Amino acid sequence: MRWQGRGGSGNIEDRRGMGGGGMAAGGGIGAVVLGLIYFLLTGDPSGVQVPQPGAAEQQGRSGPVDPATDSLGQFVSTVLRDTEVTWGELFRQQGETYQEPRLVLFERGVQSACGSASTAVGPFYCPSDQKVYIDLAFYDQMRRQLDAPGDFAQAYVIAHEVGHHVQTITGISQQVNAAGQRVGEAERNRLSVMQELQADCYAGVWAHHAEARQPWLEPGDIDEALTAASAIGDDTLQRKQQGHVQPESFTHGTSAQRVRWFRRGFDTGQVNQCNTFEAASL
Repeated sequence: MRWQGRGGSGNIEDRRGMGGGGMAAGGGIGAVVLGLIYFLLTGDPSGVQVPQPGAAEQQGRSGPVDPATDSLGQFVSTVLRDTEVTWGELFRQQGETYQEPRLVLFERGVQSACGSASTAVGPFYCPSDQKVYIDLAFYDQMRRQLDAPGDFAQAYVIAHEVGHHVQTITGISQQVNAAGQRVGEAERNRLSVMQELQADCYAGVWAHHAEARQPWLEPGDIDEALTAASAIGDDTLQRKQQGHVQPESFTHGTSAQRVRWFRRGFDTGQVNQCNTFEAASL
């Protein structure tokens, strides 16, 4: 991605260097991976139980990150700003005003309006405070543990979480939650899959308009996003975690479905093509 030199977002909340709960020394990579798999399969950060660090581990870095050397933080800010521009324009075309989310950068652990969460849950969106949360260490885990490297794969993660924000401010998430309270577990899981695939499609819509507005994609970038989408499919993660798949427990969609819906959003650039809830087939 040719992202350098573009403007950043004013909606970044940097809590790095401020402490917070996290992993015990030595628990690191394994806890992160298992917690990440749990979160991606369930979407629930509260269910991840990770050992809390002792006093020595809590110290971490004593001060904030230097913006001049924080390339990854700048990248996240740039991508978030581009989502703001894209969704702002799409909402204006409908005569509406886009309410921009804030993005919180944290390390080890963070407190959100949805409760406390550790690095192990991976990036998440909290509808209660309309904020996206991410520990940038997750990107290293994508590369090393999920075989999903690349800057556009990283951008896809942000765009997916912003997709959940769009669902919240348009009332889709509230409708899904209300419907989920009236049905059994299997149907709730099915609703969750449709919601997650729509967020993937929204990420593709963003990528389409971002590229059309000011080309920044390089050869292989779309493949990076598709690889990331495939790597976090329910079937792929379940095979890694337990050696077999349980389709009735899927909450995010298969690898093929996640790839297909991101691709649909990217190819069409049309929000109305992302209605997974009325699709004849996912």
